[in-house]
Amino acid sequence: MKAVLPYHHVDKLKEDDAWSLLKKQIVSSATDVREIDMLKDIGLQIVAKCDGLPLAVKVMGGLLCQKDNQHSDWKMVLDDSIWSVSGMPKELNHAVYLSYEDLPSCIKQCFLCYSLLPKAAKFLREDIIGMWISEGFLHGPSDDLEELGRKYYKELIQRNLIEPDSEYIDQLFCNMHDVVRSFAQFVARDEALAGHSGESNIVSKLCARKFLRLSLESKASGSDGLDWSSLQAQDTLRTLISVGHINMKPGNSLVHFPCLRTLHIESAHPALVESLHEFKHLRYLSLERSDICSLPESIGKMKFLQYISLRGCQQFVELPHSIVNLGHLRYLNFQKTSINGIPRGFCVLTNLRKVNGFPARVDGDWCSLEELGPLSRLKYLEIQGLENVTASSFAAKAKLVEKLHLTNLCLTCGSRLGDDRLIEEETQQIEKVFDELCPPPSLNFLAIEGYFGRRHPRWMMPSSDMPLKNLRILMAEDLASCTQLPDGLCQLPYLEFLQIDRAPAIKRVGHEFLQSYPHPSHAVSFQRLHTMKLMGLVEWEEWKWEEQVQAFPALTELILLECNLRRLPPGLASQARALKVLSIQQVKGLISLENVASLIELQVIENFDLERITNLPRLQKLTVTHCPKLKVLEGVPALQRLMLKDDDMETLPEYMGSINPRRLELYCSLALLASIAVAQSGPEWDKFSHIEHVKAYAREGDNPRKWYVLYTTNPYNLETNLSLSFMSREP
Repeated sequence: MKAVLPYHHVDKLKEDDAWSLLKKQIVSSATDVREIDMLKDIGLQIVAKCDGLPLAVKVMGGLLCQKDNQHSDWKMVLDDSIWSVSGMPKELNHAVYLSYEDLPSCIKQCFLCYSLLPKAAKFLREDIIGMWISEGFLHGPSDDLEELGRKYYKELIQRNLIEPDSEYIDQLFCNMHDVVRSFAQFVARDEALAGHSGESNIVSKLCARKFLRLSLESKASGSDGLDWSSLQAQDTLRTLISVGHINMKPGNSLVHFPCLRTLHIESAHPALVESLHEFKHLRYLSLERSDICSLPESIGKMKFLQYISLRGCQQFVELPHSIVNLGHLRYLNFQKTSINGIPRGFCVLTNLRKVNGFPARVDGDWCSLEELGPLSRLKYLEIQGLENVTASSFAAKAKLVEKLHLTNLCLTCGSRLGDDRLIEEETQQIEKVFDELCPPPSLNFLAIEGYFGRRHPRWMMPSSDMPLKNLRILMAEDLASCTQLPDGLCQLPYLEFLQIDRAPAIKRVGHEFLQSYPHPSHAVSFQRLHTMKLMGLVEWEEWKWEEQVQAFPALTELILLECNLRRLPPGLASQARALKVLSIQQVKGLISLENVASLIELQVIENFDLERITNLPRLQKLTVTHCPKLKVLEGVPALQRLMLKDDDMETLPEYMGSINPRRLELYCSLALLASIAVAQSGPEWDKFSHIEHVKAYAREGDNPRKWYVLYTTNPYNLETNLSLSFMSREP
């Protein structure tokens, strides 16, 4: 876990930087820029109240973007009495308080509930919304509750009270800043407790007061862990969240929590499962990563259950037949379990909105996919084990094309990568099965994993009535036999994100990827695609894209990983004019990278044939890792940050003397570090002395920063933990 600096130790922004950050949160058009610039005087006064703290400025920006760009609205924010409220702990912040008070009352409880989620665990957006529904925070027609929850979730993001995790797409996971979390927990302190088992006073807190919501996080086990008996006085609990270890004894049960609506326990003791039916009011049940193999038959008595997650319960194999009695179920998650079948009659659960990890098991003349047919309200569906379906007629019974609310679909087979026993009959059979799993036009997210057909499903091919016309995100993984990328995607009007991971049979990407049939000669391919990741195409050698072919006008991020691409296509430089971030990793044969005028950030990692990087006029950040042949770096006048990583590097590259980044971060051999440490008297001085800030490191064992040199030009300063006697021994 990263160490977090106290809030008052965070670097403060200068006035102009704070104003720019505030504007960035609010501006959405050129009109906004003009309007907001007219409010600069009052905006600077608001920024001043934020004391230069970046989080406070961002939160204020999130608040102001909910208002009209009127002087009177901003003046009300500036003059709000909350700025002078006393009594809050000093580490909390009035800007967060002001934003909280401005929240609609229906979202305040959702915000406070979010702050209880343990930092050690990741909670999907849909999991969090499920908790809100189970707690009764969302009010409206039953069919709209998930959509309402997403609206609230999005508003918390817009207000910068939570922030999307950049490692995940589509805002699936968010983080909450420690200051925001502390504020929310302070506000909810009379009703909710978020604790760690290692806290010395956690037991006394549990004894002193009864709470409605309790969240516990533990890394300890055995004698250092919290005893389950410590919780049993909390008989008013509506929400119990536990991540980590709690000491349990035979006979411990859940019967002490009669009011419980939401229960999330990771690594739950199997003995707890037997007492689940005691929860008459439970709506949300999550037993992730627990050693349970089944649910008890008595679960059918829990009439109010809406949400069940068994994600990561690897020993789980069987659902009880009584599951069909739970008519209020909205969500079932069997991901990463060993479930091998679905009870007959499952099709009566027509209230289901989301099913993850549904097993496609064939039993004689009956297939579990048939149970999906009547589930017309499904919005999210993941089917696994599709290699087990022996006839396409079984797949047709799932009736996916009739599920008009379906937005997210994942179709999964067991991976056949590297399987030399794959025969033609098997590939033809899986092709026919996938052809019958045609989604409805409502689909906007599609993931395909382990598909081993030679061609893509027919509904992914070009046609005038292509069912994927609303698709936004496509992810495909482990395509063992496909010889080309999907060629029906380039004209999809809303496609934003494309990721292909491990497709070893693709050797060439040609015109078919950029032009669909029928198409007008002036068609622009991939009009809205902003992110494309092509990874593990290990035999890919050629990408044909002429500079006059219009494509990818909105592409901002491109990742190429593990292929044999010998050159980038001319069209990339001439047509992808919005490209800001490019990452090229383990690409064999690529010698030069040049003339991408829009590029801001570039990563080149383990490209052992790369020799030249030239003419990137807007490049600001460059990372070079293990590219031993790179000798030419020029035409990068805007470069601000350069990172070089190669533990075997013994001299700085010659190009260092002709470029002028503001910052250099270097990971190199100990010998080179010693040469840098002697400054003017060393052979490397002329290559780095003009750079404002240099951080250079050498590895020892598992510590990549064991030895260091830190250098600044103005004022001159050089620090190192290498001893003079050691440096004098270096040649």
